[in-house]
Amino acid sequence: MASMHQFRSFTLAAALGTAASAALLAGIAHAEDLRVGTQMKLMTLDPHYADLNENNSLLSHIYERLVNQDEQLNPQPGLAASWKRVSETTWEFKLREGVTFHDGSAFTAEDVVYSIERIRDFLKPPSGGFQSYTQAIKAVTAPDPMTVVIETSESAPTLPLSLTSIFIMKDRADGFAKTEALNADSTPVGTGPYKFNGWQSGEVLTLTRNDAYWGGTPAWDNVVFRVIESPAARVAALTTGDVDVADYIPARDVAGLQQKGKKVESTAAARSNFLQFDIGRENAPSVTDLAGKAIANPFRDKRVRQALTMATDRPFIADRILLGYGTAAAQLFPAGLAGTSEKLTVSPPDYEQAKALLAEAGYPDGFRVVLAGPGGRYPGDSESLQSVAQNWARIGVKVQPIVAPFSVFATKRSKGEYPVWYGGCSGEAVTFCLGALLGTANDDAGTGSLNYGKYSNPAFDQLLAEAMDMDDGLERNAAIAQATEAVLADYPVIPLYHFHLIVGHGDKVGDYAVHPRGWTTAMQASPATK
Repeated sequence: MASMHQFRSFTLAAALGTAASAALLAGIAHAEDLRVGTQMKLMTLDPHYADLNENNSLLSHIYERLVNQDEQLNPQPGLAASWKRVSETTWEFKLREGVTFHDGSAFTAEDVVYSIERIRDFLKPPSGGFQSYTQAIKAVTAPDPMTVVIETSESAPTLPLSLTSIFIMKDRADGFAKTEALNADSTPVGTGPYKFNGWQSGEVLTLTRNDAYWGGTPAWDNVVFRVIESPAARVAALTTGDVDVADYIPARDVAGLQQKGKKVESTAAARSNFLQFDIGRENAPSVTDLAGKAIANPFRDKRVRQALTMATDRPFIADRILLGYGTAAAQLFPAGLAGTSEKLTVSPPDYEQAKALLAEAGYPDGFRVVLAGPGGRYPGDSESLQSVAQNWARIGVKVQPIVAPFSVFATKRSKGEYPVWYGGCSGEAVTFCLGALLGTANDDAGTGSLNYGKYSNPAFDQLLAEAMDMDDGLERNAAIAQATEAVLADYPVIPLYHFHLIVGHGDKVGDYAVHPRGWTTAMQASPATK
């Protein structure tokens, strides 16, 4: 049901209701214009302010990056035509010739220096959301107008991948631009395929075609993004023809849209939704025997984690709860993306073997446990908890599902109030989720930020560190896959599914290439042939 399209000539930069202002929408009506109903809110015009899918997706029309990512998340040339590693700590990037900013000025290496230094030295958290990508950069220089040299403080073999997250702004003689000024009284000037026309924060963004774009003439004369937060309202807007494209369509609405003549495209998201165990503590909250008496944390035993994994019917969730717009998960990113393993596959539930493992671990009668998760944040989240509860009951584990608004759930999860819970992770590469979710918490190494279960596996940490120290390529991808296979053999989490990103469109759009990072852009939409 999912489709994977060839990446367009306008390669996407890395990643993402209320009524739009009539004034901003005026004149956006003829056949070469594109109207998009999106759930993504553009809250700032500062491309370096916050590393959010919403901002990255929409601002990628205006700004570009040195390095892009293809559909398998591999680095591809962007504003940098090529790059090479000169030494252990030095990279050289050759810039693309003939690129101009929207005001007609030439793009040069000084713009790259300005952008990196603005993130690294000027913006501070929380506004410095991109600083993690520049932490390893010791110095950035421009030996000539079309060459950038980046020196790192230590070996940084994946620097090009980090640069897929950094937009390039125009160098300013008056110093680093303040976020407030960019939002208040300036017109963003980038090198992208579309020029800024107008916006209302969190409501609407309008764009005009950049006829001087280095990648060729963009497909649409004008583009308007309307923020429509409600999925039902987005579906309705597409159905009535108020928008030409609507993103994040619920699976339940696909059949109805198709019956009304609308087209639907989808692909598996570069992410995983999973169950995570409290492994670090000897006593976990809300775990008892069947009589209600507190017991020691059963999830510290690998056999228990394996038994629960074997008893979880992941294909049912993907096929029935997500209506086929999901892929049962055996790892953190969909198979086929960079760094994933072809050896990890999903098996049907084996309840008898799962019960035998529980008995071997000392729980022949099972136990009681709370299973927590958010409601309505991800496709199939609360319904998945109910399905898992029914699965685990078949091996004697009595589950009390608890569903809460995400803010409430996240707060309690951080406080350690749950023994096992539903979570999600996405990123520019699978290594981010591997390190954040399964790596031992280590601020210096930058691992463990999502490791709420306090899992620690030094052998995996070493394998991942070795893979991360390798240059991008097939050998590195194989090493990442090997590290994934090793850690998931310990069952620290249960990958559940990769939900599919679903986009609907009307007759004006001939095709829409859904990208696994979940961006919504005009560059992904091809006009219908006449």
